[in-house]
Amino acid sequence: MPPPTMDIRMIKDVLRLKLHGKLSHEAVARSLSISKGVVAKYVTLATASGLMSWEAIAALSESDLERRLFGATHDERRVVAPDFGRIHLELRRKGVTLTLLWEEYRQGNEGRRTWGFTQFCEHYKAYTKTLRRSMRQQHRAGEKLFVDYAGPTLELADGTRGQVFVAAMGASSYTFACVTADQSMRSWLGSIARALRFLGGVPEMIVPDNARALIADPDRYEPRANDTVMDFARHYDVSILPARPRTPKDKAKVESAVQIVERWIMARLRHVRLADVTAADAAVQELLPMLNERRFQKLEGTRASLFVSIDAPALRALPAQAWHWATWKTVSVHIDYHVELEGHRYSVPHALVGAKLEARISDALVELLHKGERVAVHARSDRRGGFSTRDEHMPAAHRAHKEWTPQRLMHWGGTIGPATGAFVSTMLNRHRHPEHGYRGCLGLLSLAKRYGSQRLEAACALAIDLNAVYYRHVRDILINGRDRVERVGEANWVSPAHGNVRGSGYYH
Repeated sequence: MPPPTMDIRMIKDVLRLKLHGKLSHEAVARSLSISKGVVAKYVTLATASGLMSWEAIAALSESDLERRLFGATHDERRVVAPDFGRIHLELRRKGVTLTLLWEEYRQGNEGRRTWGFTQFCEHYKAYTKTLRRSMRQQHRAGEKLFVDYAGPTLELADGTRGQVFVAAMGASSYTFACVTADQSMRSWLGSIARALRFLGGVPEMIVPDNARALIADPDRYEPRANDTVMDFARHYDVSILPARPRTPKDKAKVESAVQIVERWIMARLRHVRLADVTAADAAVQELLPMLNERRFQKLEGTRASLFVSIDAPALRALPAQAWHWATWKTVSVHIDYHVELEGHRYSVPHALVGAKLEARISDALVELLHKGERVAVHARSDRRGGFSTRDEHMPAAHRAHKEWTPQRLMHWGGTIGPATGAFVSTMLNRHRHPEHGYRGCLGLLSLAKRYGSQRLEAACALAIDLNAVYYRHVRDILINGRDRVERVGEANWVSPAHGNVRGSGYYH
């Protein structure tokens, strides 16, 4: 299958890693699971567009960057990529050449953009280099932080087991370890953030394995990281470079560090009663200095001294603000210029009605982004059915959309009947902002289409008598058919004649 088309955010990551991270074409390509030719293509486009520095690119919005680089639509510039897996197998056949396969590739995609023969060959060569490669790794100072979880776990007194996270720098083998309750994405990223604080800086790359918690598509050649993981990488300005599945040589450094942690930390805790995860983590932190200060057998110094002299000076500074856990979700702006997340509704500028937004949901905040730009931020609320509305997001005269106004909705209700009109008015007037009642009114509109205007009028009249003026009440009345039950009027009660009743004449 051809690789997915790169979006502008991924292109911006290419330029960030190349211009700001100062990585090689190959390092950028492996980090983002693309070819070196693609990296060269976008770096060349940026240079031709006069974007020579990351500062100039970072100041542009995603729309402006796309316009500067291409000046054309995404579909017009998309190149159909060949299936290199099939091509690699076809070349094993006698008489089949790259020239023949390139001609078939061009003929099979006639009318669409394709690679020229030179590009075709370069991309195929880059692909073959990922198939089988074995070499002794040479680690540069401050380049890579290898991370993984140990196989063995710590037995805890509360009946659970502590998962031991391990991180090791490539050049110095300086090691960090901590204990988490599980191996979820939140635990992975939280532990990596702790490791970066422990190091006091940020390396060029972080190398995990293809853990399902981190990698959405753990493909051997084109792994795709989760959106939350990419958000983490952008915050720390670091590249996430997952190792190949079932290839421990790609992360031999952390495999060795895990073994050392098992021998010099976990083995020492085998007779210690650890109450819970917090106690286990505190015990591991207490033993970490001993591990890093232990002298090498065949080298001079220790992990700590080697880190101070080699890795530490090469690390980039930590960002001013710590990263906070956040998940991403694509949402649509409803007619009332609100988006719904976990049952709660958050407002955005009314001009975005009908648009698709990206929601970044952290423990405390909900941020809403349109084409990479933040358009709204709210304090996160767990009140289902509630609204978080900012006055500046509202249009003039409380119009949520040019086609819908409170007056139009009340007029529509009145055309069905007086009870429906009164019901709509009550729904709109119940809220501080009338727009919060729009969805309920539109729900009534759908009921009229399904059950008919006559039944809806009867159901609204019954709901008003019962003081149940919510959309769901009218819906339940129609579903249960209560609007069809004949309503018996109350008879006027007259007191019977009785000797103990004084009567009206008594008061004259």
